[in-house]
Amino acid sequence: MATVNLTSQKFKEDIFDYTTESEWSFKGEKPAIIDFYADWCGPCKMVAPVLEELSNEYPDIVIYKVDTEVEQELAAVFQIRSIPSILFIPKNKQPMMQAGALPKHVLKDVIEKELLAPAE
Repeated sequence: MATVNLTSQKFKEDIFDYTTESEWSFKGEKPAIIDFYADWCGPCKMVAPVLEELSNEYPDIVIYKVDTEVEQELAAVFQIRSIPSILFIPKNKQPMMQAGALPKHVLKDVIEKELLAPAE
């Protein structure tokens, strides 16, 4: 499965509608990762192929990409100040934001410990 481009509208439909809800309530069927990036960002270009690989290695997770230049509303909602920023969304816990170009082993670690670990 490849990464999926995410718009503000699709985010509100598939993940969380921040215009009508105040408390986080994830709508997705699978845990998700959202990569906030820009085309001109060097570190973003380094992370992109790693996320593509992970989308194939972990079919039980959806990996989205948000172009912060195009989806400025979504970038503003999450107060994206530096890119890449990666939002990890577990099924039944609060999402976690991590800024910076994380290496593959760190991303895998977060996926296995936070996104795929059984709920306590």
